[in-house]
Amino acid sequence: MLRIALLSLIALSGCALAPSYRDRSVPLTSIASLDAARYAGRWYEVARFPVAFQAGCVTTIADYALQPDGTLSVVNSCYDGSTVPGEAPFRQIVGQARPAGPGRFDVTFQGVPFSGPYWVLWVDEGYRTAVVGVPSGRAGWILNRDPQIPPDRLRAAREILEWNGYDLSRLQVAPR
Repeated sequence: MLRIALLSLIALSGCALAPSYRDRSVPLTSIASLDAARYAGRWYEVARFPVAFQAGCVTTIADYALQPDGTLSVVNSCYDGSTVPGEAPFRQIVGQARPAGPGRFDVTFQGVPFSGPYWVLWVDEGYRTAVVGVPSGRAGWILNRDPQIPPDRLRAAREILEWNGYDLSRLQVAPR
């Protein structure tokens, strides 16, 4: 029990010290209509404002599955360069995303004693590219259905992040 309390305290203190990658005076806007069934599936992270889970990750893959109750199951897999997609990941975390408003979810992960917001800021018409952020600005991602993203969609995704106050000079683009 003491170990769980200590891990919880460390996790919470890490959140308090995490940097904000966005100007929080700029309103963060999620999309008004998100089709969770179309959003479900595999997404490759092509750029990020990283979270602690991603330390040492070269590639991150997110798998979402729509559940009968409207939640999404979440499996985030991290590959460190010595492991590749299709093999066992370097690190993996499993969770659940509960709808919390238009384009918004509260996400909980196994072993983490609190939930966090996950806002879908934009998805292209074909649900091939998505931009995700959090109100605190402590994380953000550009996701794509394929590891390679076309330049026009990457440019559009970057513009969405900038519109929502993110500092693009701090965006880490995944190696291709």
